[in-house]
Amino acid sequence: MADKGIEKAEEEAKASAISYARLWGESPVPPALLATLIAAQHARPPQFLPLLFPPALLFSTYLNINEYKIDAAGTSAAWSALYLLLARRRKQPLMQKWGTRGIVRGATMGLCVANLLGGGFVYAIGKRTNDASGKDGTGII
Repeated sequence: MADKGIEKAEEEAKASAISYARLWGESPVPPALLATLIAAQHARPPQFLPLLFPPALLFSTYLNINEYKIDAAGTSAAWSALYLLLARRRKQPLMQKWGTRGIVRGATMGLCVANLLGGGFVYAIGKRTNDASGKDGTGII
């Protein structure tokens, strides 16, 4: 009897983790927040390579608002992964990790990982369907 209760709790936990990943990947807010953090980090002094990422992430938010949720999730995951690779190359001394810039950098990289996992999950399980409006990116399983 107790084993069934534990199994049920484990199944609910798995379902909720999957639903959280799906909701994160389908939301237009995380790419916009990531674009804001990236722009805040690299605007002063201007670093032009990292400043290429916010417009791409905002485009992903635009796609999501226009009901292309699967495409937006894939775009957000890809650009987040690229920024994560770029940001991991820069090494930071231990004392600078706990300042304001270090905390913002850590939050940005954490958000990149969350976007990569959530957006990649939605893109991987998404199924495109043709509906009456002719848009392809709306069919989420």
